[in-house]
Amino acid sequence: METSKIHIYFIPGLAASPKIFEYLQFPKDKFELHFLEWLIPISDKETITDYAKRMANLVINENPVLVGVSFGGIMVQEMSKHLKPKKIIIISSVKTSNELPKRLKLFQKTKAYKLFPTKVITNIEEFSVYAFGDFAEKRVKLYKEYLSVRNSNYLTWALYNVLHWQQTKPLENILHIHGVEDSIFPIKNIGNCIPIEKGTHIMILNKAKSISKIITDALLLLK
Repeated sequence: METSKIHIYFIPGLAASPKIFEYLQFPKDKFELHFLEWLIPISDKETITDYAKRMANLVINENPVLVGVSFGGIMVQEMSKHLKPKKIIIISSVKTSNELPKRLKLFQKTKAYKLFPTKVITNIEEFSVYAFGDFAEKRVKLYKEYLSVRNSNYLTWALYNVLHWQQTKPLENILHIHGVEDSIFPIKNIGNCIPIEKGTHIMILNKAKSISKIITDALLLLK
């Protein structure tokens, strides 16, 4: 008798396209993959809870696996509160607000994030510099290719909700994969994760083989 496939829903990072998952590979006879796009917030006052409900409505299968990268990792955790996921997997992300680095906590306290020029961004190169602090030409090219959400309302909303996330305790049933060289969310602040050597914040692109194996192995154990 044919066993049913595990449905995996993927959420990309802040402002990113699902294209960031293009290098992941999974057994086609075991998994059905679904890639979700970011929604535009109804207003800058929409709570992350209400937004997560709208994202959760895009999930049409019962007991799915939710996989999120960076801010997408935060989002799948919020979505899980409105679903009954088989597993939550976060990559290059945080499980609680306590895992945010000090500099981001400072941005939150001083409200420096309000200086982020979302309304005057005219190209993705500017966005890559402000969001990631990486001036390398190779990285800028990557960001230009994979960061597709240019809506200023979304960017303002997303930045606010990264910095003001209220999760203080890790959720159960969560698997955390994190790069040892992640400069956005340094691993020194991260607890209980599977480390990826030489993995950076964008390791979903260049460590896809290792990440795919970790996810596959973990999910096959659930059957």
